[in-house]
Order: sequence, then C-alpha cells, then structure tokens
Amino acid sequence: MVVDELKRAGYEAVANYDSVENGDRIIDTAIKAYGRVDVLVNNAGILRDITLRNMKDNDWDLIHAVHLHGAYKTARAAWPHFRRQKYGRVINTSSASGLFGNFGQSNYASAKMALVGFTETLAKEGIKYNILANVLAPGAASRLTATVWPPDMMEVMKPDWVVPLVGVLCHSSNKETGSVFEASAGHFSKIRYQRSKGVLLRPDETLTPDVVAAKWAEIRDYSQGTESPHQVSDSMGLLQKGLTLPKNQPGTPISLQGRVVLVTGGGDGLGRAYARALAKAGATVAVNDITDQAEVVAREIRRGGGDAIAIKITVEKGDEVVQTVVNRYGRIDGLVNNAGILRDKAFTNMTDDQWFQVYNVHLRGTYKTIKAAWPFMMKQKFGRIVNITSTSGIYGNFGQANYAAAVSSLQFFLTCAYENRNPQSLAFRNHSLAKGRSTTYWSTQSLLVQAQT
Repeated sequence: MVVDELKRAGYEAVANYDSVENGDRIIDTAIKAYGRVDVLVNNAGILRDITLRNMKDNDWDLIHAVHLHGAYKTARAAWPHFRRQKYGRVINTSSASGLFGNFGQSNYASAKMALVGFTETLAKEGIKYNILANVLAPGAASRLTATVWPPDMMEVMKPDWVVPLVGVLCHSSNKETGSVFEASAGHFSKIRYQRSKGVLLRPDETLTPDVVAAKWAEIRDYSQGTESPHQVSDSMGLLQKGLTLPKNQPGTPISLQGRVVLVTGGGDGLGRAYARALAKAGATVAVNDITDQAEVVAREIRRGGGDAIAIKITVEKGDEVVQTVVNRYGRIDGLVNNAGILRDKAFTNMTDDQWFQVYNVHLRGTYKTIKAAWPFMMKQKFGRIVNITSTSGIYGNFGQANYAAAVSSLQFFLTCAYENRNPQSLAFRNHSLAKGRSTTYWSTQSLLVQAQT
C-alpha cells in the first residue's frame, strides 16, 4: 500500500515483506532493484507489554528478535555496500522507554536502549567510510502507540512532525554521528550523558565501603562541576593523583550480616573482588562462574571464616543459578550481574555467532537471573540488584558492536524494574577498560554501598 502511494506520487519504491530477522533479504531487495543502498532506517517494532514478574521468555525473545537483532541483521547486510560506496546513513529507532524506562516494558526498553550502544559503535567504525549512524527516539502515532494511546492523541501526534529530523540526518550534508535525538509534535532535541564532579579518594587499603558511603551525596551531586562526556574518564591520571592523597578516614562500618548475595562471573577479576568484599562485610555469597574458579573463590571465603558456595552453571540458565541459591539458603537478597565474555570483531566481519554469544551472556543472562530472583525479592520485600555494564555501552567502542549493544541495554533495569519501588534496582556502571588496582577498589566499595542502602 505504501509503495503504491509513493508510485502514484511519482516516486520510485519497491516492497519487501520479510521480517527484519531476515535483514539480509531486505537489503538484497534494494540491491536488486536499484544496485545500491544509501540509507537504512530501522523502524520495525512490536510490543509485548507485561510486568517483569509475569513475563515469559517468549515475551522477551520476540521483542529482542525484532527491535535489536533485526536492526543488527539489516545493518550488517547493508554495511559492506556502505563501505564500498564510501557513503551510508543509519537511523536506529529507539524510544523514550529505552532512554528513561517504562512500567511493564522491561523487554521493549532493554532492546531500545541496546540500540544506543550499538549505534555509537557503528558511528565509530563507520566514520572512516563516510557512514554516519544516529539514534532517534520518536513520539508519534503508529501501530504500536495505537494500543496504548486514545484516539484524540493519535490524531494530533502525527508522524509528519517527526520525519523532518530523519530527512536532515539522512542527507549528504549531515555530519552528525553517534548522537541520540528526541522528536515529537514538532519539538526536536538532542540527548546526552552527564557526569557528576564526583569525589577522588586514595586507592589503597583504606578505601572501604564506609568511606564511599560518607561521600555518597557528593558522588551523586550534579549541582556543580558537571560535564557531558563523550569518552571514559582519565583513569590513569586520576589514579596517579589519587595516590598523592592522604589515607582515607573511616566512617560508619557497613554490615551485610544475614544477607545472601549471588555474584555471577565471580571466579576472577572484579567478580572475585566483589565476592570477597561482600563476604568481608558479612554477606553469605554464592559464587557463580562457568569455570572451577568459582570453587576456588568460595573456598577462599570459607577459609576466611565466611559462608560461600560455588555454582558452576552458565548465566544463560539463570533460573537454575538462582534456584540453587534459594535451595541452599532459602532466600536471595542481592544479585550482582557481573558475568561476561568478549567476541570483539570489526562490524564488517562480525558473525551471527559472535553477536549472539555476547548477547546471550550479557543481556539475556542478566534477564534470566533477575527474572528468577524477582519473585523471591518481592516476597521478602527486599532486594538489591547491581548490573555491571561498561563504558563501551555508554560511548560505543570500535570492534564491539555486540558487546556495546548488550551492556548498554543493562541500564534499562535502572528505571523499568525500579517502577515497583520494592525491590530496588540499581544499575552500576563499571569502567571495564581499566581493571587496575584503583578500579577494583572503587567499584567494589561502591557496590557494597549500593548493597546495603
């Protein structure tokens, strides 16, 4: 119907009826008809609104298959043509639900937020070839909004008042890339991240949770010294400066006595540091990892007088991981989603296996553990969830379209899950590119503050 309208108006158009899950076929239709493809607008979408507690795996998977994997499949198919032409424009459609969260849309919001990290990575990889990629969060009448908006709102919120921005971003004169825009009812704006001034503490053995807790108001203060970053902070410079500071003064001790906390990916690195620090604060810790290192860390904790078990199950089976914790201790109070893998590859060479391997661990694995822990936390009227994301998800990173998409999405639980107010859900952003001594100290102590708060 749309193609017929365009042809009657004197334009050229061709129809394709494939699902975006078969994005290569869609791009092939354009190539066969016109010999090239210059612009890709990923707009396809569906809704399966339901609260996290009642969500089925199929509700999650269908949304992600269309909104996230579909965008990947079409972009991946178009990418070699863009590179060869040294020209391409990509518009990935996000949503206010992705940027800010929305009740009953944890599946939809996570997929839409994933597109931000994905797009920012495409922008970095594409700029050399004059391929520009941006995100649009539109507010307009559509088949999706028809299910939730009243008729009078559908009438006034016309798509016509959104599309001019797409025209600008797709034009050859546009130089904007890696940006996020909102558009609705004739209003257009750009969205950006904001970093607080924060505090700098000496990264040594005196940097403990109580020290971080005493500075919590300053860490969260946006009233002065803020910046709008486009890249990670200067960790090494801050480390060197921090080491010149005096020893940290202790505050009120933080205790997690009586709490049971699950740490995924806890066999090494930051996961091991989280598990040991939580145990030191009095928590009973379930150490999850796919290697025998889980038992090594659990044994270290037990030797130190703590209580810990090892769970050697992939987070792709998050329900089994959580059930193991509950079977042993009868409850689960905290969940630190730290498990992760990397399958870095330039987007032009990325395979479906590399895309889905990273997605299944970082994003779907996180969904599986939270979904399984949620009813127990609701029943207890207490829960603390910390999702470990990355600056790659916030700013994008060359060769990490899969990883950036998956970890960018983890920010969605910050608002979607928190809508219920109890349990609380807190997204913790970790600087994964600098896993040095100061980073481990800082992130571990901050996590403990979140766990007790």
